[in-house]
Amino acid sequence: MRADAPRRRAIAAATALLMTVGLLTATAAPAVAVASGPVIDQNFADPDVMKVGRTYYAYATNSDGRNIKWATSTDLVTWTVQGTDALPTLGAWADPDWSFPPGGSGDHGVWAPEVFATGPRSFVMWYTAHDRASGKQCIGAATATAPGGPFVPRDTALVCTPEIGGAIDASSYTENGRRYILWKNDGNCCAQDTWLRLQQVSADGLRRTGTETQLIKQNKPFEGTLVEAPTLWKRGGTYVLFYSANFFGNGSYVSSYATSTSLRGPYTKAATPLMTTDAFAGSVRGPGGQDVVTGPDGRDRIVFHGWNADFTYRAMYSQRLDWQGSRPIVEGAKIRYEAEDADFARANARYAAGGASNGAVVGGIDFADSRVTFTVHVPRAGTYRLYTRFANGSDAGAASHTLTVNGAAAGTVDYPVTGWDNWQVTERDVTLRAGDNTVSYGKGANYAEVDAIDVA
Repeated sequence: MRADAPRRRAIAAATALLMTVGLLTATAAPAVAVASGPVIDQNFADPDVMKVGRTYYAYATNSDGRNIKWATSTDLVTWTVQGTDALPTLGAWADPDWSFPPGGSGDHGVWAPEVFATGPRSFVMWYTAHDRASGKQCIGAATATAPGGPFVPRDTALVCTPEIGGAIDASSYTENGRRYILWKNDGNCCAQDTWLRLQQVSADGLRRTGTETQLIKQNKPFEGTLVEAPTLWKRGGTYVLFYSANFFGNGSYVSSYATSTSLRGPYTKAATPLMTTDAFAGSVRGPGGQDVVTGPDGRDRIVFHGWNADFTYRAMYSQRLDWQGSRPIVEGAKIRYEAEDADFARANARYAAGGASNGAVVGGIDFADSRVTFTVHVPRAGTYRLYTRFANGSDAGAASHTLTVNGAAAGTVDYPVTGWDNWQVTERDVTLRAGDNTVSYGKGANYAEVDAIDVA
């Protein structure tokens, strides 16, 4: 870096804070961040999607009296929920009478199915159920000759680790003719860490082989006490590990991701989540349980669940998934960019109180040549909504920053008085081109600090 370069990395601790991969969850016009609405508007949680021929098959956690619900589609948008149970009976190891919560009805803990083909008429399902012997959740396997089943369960569990809380949320990944299972140890049941794990399995998917590897565990504030629901996708030479985190039962549930250049890691987590309730402006509540699939048009899509308005069921959503290199961009969700990770001149980063995003902000934007410049990426040109998180403690009243987009003056961003370290959001529209854009804040009226921006 040249000595006169304006990039700051102002305080060394803030630099270390930001060494993780940044969040990118983008959207195109219109300028309000919303999902396009559920594609299955009934209980269809933890969706897994498999394509056979020209038909997509989706499988979901138990509900409506079925252990595993399933549905079909040819375009990932219009779905037909089938009336049969893909897994009518459980393995001998599983307790079919257990209910969640204990003493409840309807939910027998048959969760998060994963289905894949091992031949033209050979299909394997991994599923989570309640283990009779240990009282914990374990992962079982079942086989069928058709995608809709009925799947016939194996008598013994595939993954059962009660000493670390049990095992849930199996998913499959294949590479170079080898298949791997990913899963979560259910440590949050009993005050233990929750690790996402990977291990090779036999070609038929019915036996674990080789070394087990721990990939990531919960260690970020937005994750709460757990990470779960792993989905592994490869983009170019980078492995992208999608996962869900926090409590599934309300709007705090989120999806995020981590990346690595090696299958077994180490993985570097994104600094902030990929999908949240706020990222969808409340149109999806608690987005999680995600899977990734390529659509009939050759474009990637992400499918996931979210609660309905009164939190009585989790519907299934299907959104376009764009990429900036190996960084996923979800249609309809805000992109967050932290101010302390921007380029700035004659301004300074500092740690901040009051719930600042990522714990640091940029202030001192007090001079005619002060600048805070974000580089933001959007997949398509159009009008986007710019959300600026700010605090204004100016004694003189309302404040503003001048705004420049791609080198052209774009008016101001205006801030009412909030007091210092009281972080609020102001909104306005901006016109962006496809790909990278620069959005620059300069000195305006009075004084304000910038915490982060979201683009939607």
